[in-house]
Amino acid sequence: MSRRISVDVAIIGGGLVGSSAALAMRKAGLSVALLDKGYCGAQASGVNYGGVRRQGRPPEQLPLSQRSHRIWPQLKAMIGIDAEYVRSGHLKLARTEKDFAKLEAYAETTRDYGLGLELVAGAALTERFPWLSAKAVGASLCPDDGHANPRLVAPAFARAAERAGVTVLEQTPVREVTTTGNGFVILAGDGIEIRCRQLVNSAGAWSDRFAAHFGEPVPLTRIYPSMVVTEPLPLCLPVSMGEQGGSFYGRQVARGNYVMGGGRGLPLGDPDYSRPSVTAASSVMQRAIALFPHLAHAQVIRFWTGTEAEMPDGNPVIGPSETTSGLFHAFGFCGAGFQTAPAVGEVLAELVTEGRSTTPIDAFSIGRFRKVAVETAALL
Repeated sequence: MSRRISVDVAIIGGGLVGSSAALAMRKAGLSVALLDKGYCGAQASGVNYGGVRRQGRPPEQLPLSQRSHRIWPQLKAMIGIDAEYVRSGHLKLARTEKDFAKLEAYAETTRDYGLGLELVAGAALTERFPWLSAKAVGASLCPDDGHANPRLVAPAFARAAERAGVTVLEQTPVREVTTTGNGFVILAGDGIEIRCRQLVNSAGAWSDRFAAHFGEPVPLTRIYPSMVVTEPLPLCLPVSMGEQGGSFYGRQVARGNYVMGGGRGLPLGDPDYSRPSVTAASSVMQRAIALFPHLAHAQVIRFWTGTEAEMPDGNPVIGPSETTSGLFHAFGFCGAGFQTAPAVGEVLAELVTEGRSTTPIDAFSIGRFRKVAVETAALL
């Protein structure tokens, strides 16, 4: 070995979840090593839409989302930059009366979670949001939701963790992980050996490999969201927005660029990677024009995709391993982990230091997939 490191906790995966966990654990007084096979924040954490929203989440995610909602305004004090975070409001549109009824039902279901949802329909919608086309019949506004720049957030968390004393190892792929009598040994990069008492698997779309290594296979699917950015245009869209029952979402940044998403990129020969799809980008723009006619002649200046992890029930995996003492999982955020990640970092720090989370996470147990497999086998 060319280098030997001994720490309390090693974290595999330097995305926003892993980096925020590293920072929280270091603040709790633990020694931490953060490993990434590439660069921290360069995968899903850095190529996503940047929505910082609570609206639209299933109820079981809302306690975690609310915890994170309280963290986001503290970014500058935590990581040194505000990462272009703004509470612009999140507007969820309904194109049909049936979709608007679903927004009404969601508002009723989540009434006690403190989202402050406002339902707007008919003539009031056009009066309040005159930049919308007439193709929307109603909407739900969550006024304190917002957006941030993902290319700034995750790397800034990693750098803040490093300043706090975390050993950050980029371009350091994990080659082997073994258990010892009182922890783990990780062989990584070019001759690096890391010994730790506790281990966090937050490797994003690659987390299923580590989970399976410890006897916890999960039905993770890799997805490739497609994103589009236009040239700077006059400011017109004051909120971040999405659609009920649709995959289009968009926002306008202070520089005037529209950032929009929807559809999927194309996987390459290696399913871990993908390339942007011209068809998907064109589809995003056509749907954008239907809502915002003023975009009809806008120029697209770039578009991209990335690799994210999706779970079949739409919920992430967060919590302790059920097979291996000292191992914790945090992955599979289904394209909606950007907002919750800072809170997930705090939860992981609680699990490591205290053995419990003050925020409910039972719905995210990795054991739920084992139970489904057992129940399915019993029916065969």
